[in-house]
Amino acid sequence: QVQLVESGGGLVQAGGSLRLSCAASGNIFSINVMGWYRQAPGKQRELVASITSGGNTNYADSVKGRFTISKDNAKNTAVYLQMNSLKAEDTAVYYCHARAAYNYWGQGTQVTVSS
Repeated sequence: QVQLVESGGGLVQAGGSLRLSCAASGNIFSINVMGWYRQAPGKQRELVASITSGGNTNYADSVKGRFTISKDNAKNTAVYLQMNSLKAEDTAVYYCHARAAYNYWGQGTQVTVSS
């Protein structure tokens, strides 16, 4: 089992920045990919960014150049999402995700960008 707890969401004006954090606990050594997804009202959950245990990253086209994913070390204890130049369309609930033998999700944190 893996437990994920997000923090760092909130309300920000367009053009501003936020940093999301996700603390992982439990069987963290089984994790091979960590990432962030988001879900806006009336839309499907979508991948924002992911990072492998080896540090390879992947981004949605809509956030490339604005968001940066990172993790604290090779032990998969935390993953972060630095979000810059935020837009109103980035408004969503952001979920931390970890993939091991199963998919694990955090409870979600609201990000609201006012235009």
